[in-house]
Amino acid sequence: MPLETIPWDVVDSLDTPERIALCLEAVLDDGDPALVAAAIGDIARAQGMNEVARKAGLSRETLHETLSDEGNA
Repeated sequence: MPLETIPWDVVDSLDTPERIALCLEAVLDDGDPALVAAAIGDIARAQGMNEVARKAGLSRETLHETLSDEGNA
């Protein structure tokens, strides 16, 4: 019998500054740069890419490219 799962997105859990800080602390403690980059991307999605881009002085497209797996190469 297959295991039944439900969709889950970490972004739904990053809804308070405290949860965001705990997420960052966990990935920084792990030390894996790919995990840190993924967490920063998740946090940006949780806060709204447009808003994060505006605050960073970047276009949304530039922010998305920077946070993508391919980077801005």
